[in-house]
Amino acid sequence: MKYKMFLLTICFLFTSFLSSQFVNGEEIDKQVAIVIDDFGNNMKGTKQILNLPVHLTVAVMPFLPTTEEDAIMAHELGHEVILHLPMEPVKGKRSWLGPGAITTDLSDEEIIKRVNDAIDAVPHAVGINNHMGSKVTSNEHIMRIILTICKERGLYYLDSKTSGKSVVAEVASELGVPYLENDLFFDEIYSIQHIERQANKLLKDIDKKETIIAIGHVGVAGDKTASVLKQYIPMVKKKAETVTLSELLVDKEILNPY
Repeated sequence: MKYKMFLLTICFLFTSFLSSQFVNGEEIDKQVAIVIDDFGNNMKGTKQILNLPVHLTVAVMPFLPTTEEDAIMAHELGHEVILHLPMEPVKGKRSWLGPGAITTDLSDEEIIKRVNDAIDAVPHAVGINNHMGSKVTSNEHIMRIILTICKERGLYYLDSKTSGKSVVAEVASELGVPYLENDLFFDEIYSIQHIERQANKLLKDIDKKETIIAIGHVGVAGDKTASVLKQYIPMVKKKAETVTLSELLVDKEILNPY
């Protein structure tokens, strides 16, 4: 896995160099990474989003009917693939999590088994982010187990920031695991108007920040998210370089390609 990450990051460095973006003769120094969650269950918007004119980071849930198909398709289309690991929330039904979820009542041995099995279930995965997970990401003991596995298997971690009490940053820093944090959700409200407002917020935030990570979803609002992103991606590209999470980590010198 570490050798795979080495090859991946070398490739990203080379292609990033070849595809540097310029506006009015000046190189763009802003970066936006768009992550799309909830692949793996033939969800609404899957094909539309995978065919958007941008390299995405595609988060695929494990053990679902199209887990393998979606991960392979995303990889072949040039997107980066990560595991969208279901984790217990503070509120919500366990049925929303799907199979193989990480819950706080599991033994350490079962958590280790489930995380490794989930990684193995998603072809081409180079990182992990949490599906739901407000209860687990605030649990230091469980996150230490998960992030230790990330370190052992050469994976990075994206904290989706579903909880203000998340301990990911603290534990990942201590263990030396490359990690990033989500800045914005496009579609936590399932309406075109809200998704457009969030896309406009992204455009404004580019002027204030050097790097931004924004998360959208396939599923209930998948076709709406795809439609809005198709409209806004050209505007984003005029203001920032669109990158995958691995590219962002390398450029931030959090992930060492060597």
